[in-house]
Amino acid sequence: MKINKEIRRLSREMLRASFTDGQLDPGRIKSLVDSLIEKKPRHYIDVLKNYRRLLRLEVEKRRARVETASELDSTTSSELIANLKKKYGSDLSAEFIVNPELLGGMRICVGSDVWDGTVRNRLERLQQQL
Repeated sequence: MKINKEIRRLSREMLRASFTDGQLDPGRIKSLVDSLIEKKPRHYIDVLKNYRRLLRLEVEKRRARVETASELDSTTSSELIANLKKKYGSDLSAEFIVNPELLGGMRICVGSDVWDGTVRNRLERLQQQL
């Protein structure tokens, strides 16, 4: 899909209008989409597709995925969540996943940011260097 400036501008304006008090507002999103469908401006389908993509990216920024080789204790997980909330905002939600294939350490994904401190990653980097 080729996105021109008009489509990009309209979808960004819709995204900016989707927030209430710094949080995405589902009611506002619905009314914006309904209004756009009712008015049917030029390229409105492409605007809706780009708007959906921007919303997906915004939701991913507010969700942390923490993978560990073994279960974390409650104090470590609460400290980790507190530090992530300092960096990404108080509306961040965290999902903890146990993945024994990591061998040790943890991998944290928040939106497009990834911190990989796993033993598996270190071994793969060492193998590439040899």
